[in-house]
Amino acid sequence: MPHLPALACALLLALPFAIPVRAETPSTGLSTQERQMAAAAEAGKEDAIALLAKLVERNSGTYNFAGVKAVADILAPEFEKLGFEVQWKPMTAAGRAGHLVAIHRGNGKGKRILLIGHLDTVFEADDPFTGFRRDGDEAVGPGVGDDKGGDVVMLAALRAMQAAGALRDADIEVVLSGDEEDVGSPVSIARADLVAAGKRADVALDFENLSHQNGRDMGSIARRSSNTWVLTTRGESGHSSGIFSDELGDGAIFELARIIAAFREELPEPNLTFNVGLVGGGQAAQFDAGKTHLTASGKDNIVPPVAIARGDFRTLDVEQTRRVAAKMQAIVARHLPRTDATLQIDENYPPMPPTAGSRALLAKLNEVNRGLGLPPMGELDPLGRGAGDISFVAADTDGLVGMGISGGGSHAAGESADLGSIPRQATRAAILMHRLANTPR
Repeated sequence: MPHLPALACALLLALPFAIPVRAETPSTGLSTQERQMAAAAEAGKEDAIALLAKLVERNSGTYNFAGVKAVADILAPEFEKLGFEVQWKPMTAAGRAGHLVAIHRGNGKGKRILLIGHLDTVFEADDPFTGFRRDGDEAVGPGVGDDKGGDVVMLAALRAMQAAGALRDADIEVVLSGDEEDVGSPVSIARADLVAAGKRADVALDFENLSHQNGRDMGSIARRSSNTWVLTTRGESGHSSGIFSDELGDGAIFELARIIAAFREELPEPNLTFNVGLVGGGQAAQFDAGKTHLTASGKDNIVPPVAIARGDFRTLDVEQTRRVAAKMQAIVARHLPRTDATLQIDENYPPMPPTAGSRALLAKLNEVNRGLGLPPMGELDPLGRGAGDISFVAADTDGLVGMGISGGGSHAAGESADLGSIPRQATRAAILMHRLANTPR
C-alpha cells in the first residue's frame, strides 16, 4: 500500500465522519484502505481547486472547438498520470470538436465502471460571463459546476483511489464528451464512442452536478428524454376582411394557435413536460440554420399564409415518448378550414427510466454514506434533472447521476460551486468505485 503524506495521515484522525475501522464489514464502517481514500481526497482539495480554476478560465462553449480541445489537453495528462490510456476522438463528421476517452485496465475480475462527464459548457466564446472567482469555499464561473467541477471531482476520486492502492486492479473507462450541451448530428456518430463504452460497462456513474432537495444531498437514478419539435402551419392569404370565409379560411396563425392551445389542454400527464420556445408568423416566417433565431414579416390587414413554432418535450421512457408524439400528431391533423400543418419531431436524448439495478446501485452508495457518517440520499424525482449523456447508455447498464460537485445556477451567469463538496463527493465516488471494482462480474 503506498505511503500517504503526513497531512493525509493526520486527516485520517481528523475527518468529521471518522468512525471505527471494520475491514471485514464495510457496510457498517470503512476499511483501512477506504479511510485512506477519504484522507487523500481531503488532502488533495486545493490541488483539485487549482485544476478547476484552470479549466474554468479556458472557455469551452460547445461551438468553441479550439476551447473544447484545450480543456481536453489540460485533462489528458492528469488521467495519464493515473495509468489511463488516453485518446482524443475528433467529431468533425458530427459537426463538433470531439471527445476525450481514457481507459484504465485492471485485473478483469471486478465490475467494469464507466465514468461520464463533459468538456463543453453553454457559454460560448463571446459570452460576457467569464473567469474563475473564489470566495472561501464558493466559486463562480462558466462551467464551474456543469461540468468542469464534475470532471475535477472525478479526477479527485481516482487520485484518492491511487493514493490508497485501490486503483491498480480497477477496470474503468472515462468518456468526456465535447458536445453534451448541444449534441452533434448525426447522433449515431456523435455518441458512438459513449454507446460502445456503455455496452462494455457493468455500471455507469455520471459526474454532473449533485442534486439537492430540502437541503439534503439526493441520489438520481433517472433522467428524462429531450425531444425537439418544429411546427409549420400554412393557410390561404388575402385581405383580412375575408378571414374565416369559405375562400380564405382561418389563416396560418389561428391554426398554429389552435394546435398549441390543444397541446396545453390534451398532453399533460405524469413525468411529461413540454414547451414552446420560439414562435412567429405572417406573410413570411423563417428559422435560421440553427433554429434559434426567427424572422417574420406581415401586416395587420393580411391573412397570414405561414406560421412556425419550435419547442421541446421530455419523457421518462420510450413508450411515453411514442405515445406523446402520436398524440401531438393527432392534434396537428385536426386542421382549421383552409389550413394545413406539419409537425417534425427529433428525438435528441433518450430517456433513462428508473430500474431495479440502478436503485440497487443507489443502495450501495448509501452504504458508503452510512460508513462515512453521512445522511442517506433519497431518490430524486426525475423532474428535478434535465437530459444528459448517461441516457445513451441506460439501455445497456445501470447508472447513477449527480456524482459531481455541489453548486447552483447552472447555465446562467453566476453559475456557482461549493468547493467544500469536492472531497466529500470524491470520497463517495472513490469508495463506491473501489467496492464495485472488488465485486465479481
